[in-house]
Amino acid sequence: MDRDRLVLGLAAVFAGITVVLVVLAFVRQLFLLFLALPFGLTTYLMWHHATGRLAARTRRRARASGGAGSRRAPGGFGATAGGRGSHDRRAGRTAQGARSGPAGAPDDGPTRREAYETLDLEPGADEDAVQRAYRSKVKDVHPDTEGGDEEAFKRVNRAYERLRG
Repeated sequence: MDRDRLVLGLAAVFAGITVVLVVLAFVRQLFLLFLALPFGLTTYLMWHHATGRLAARTRRRARASGGAGSRRAPGGFGATAGGRGSHDRRAGRTAQGARSGPAGAPDDGPTRREAYETLDLEPGADEDAVQRAYRSKVKDVHPDTEGGDEEAFKRVNRAYERLRG
């Protein structure tokens, strides 16, 4: 979370530089507009990254381009060792072994309302409450504990991911 505030602060600095260069361009020399362009672009990208919109847009594009015709080389961009993004399209399974739907269709998981219900939270709970509820639930349903339930564990994880993302 601190990193996002730092990036937003840097974006504000670049925005200030951009504004100063644009004003100077109109007062002194129009060439400074070309110098302001990279600063403006940097401001835009940093702000998009810090607010999470860049990641959301990237996920949407990845989902949209992840059709049956797209084949990626193993170990290419976005491939992780069993983490998110690791997906076997032919088997329709994620790296964790869960079915993701028909032939690689993304599993959207629970709705926000269902996620709050899974974690026994009121809708609109803050991040700290979500994290506390997640940790508490995971301790109860973890498959390695006595009386743990793997399906419930997966449901809790999906709910937490929905509320974090």
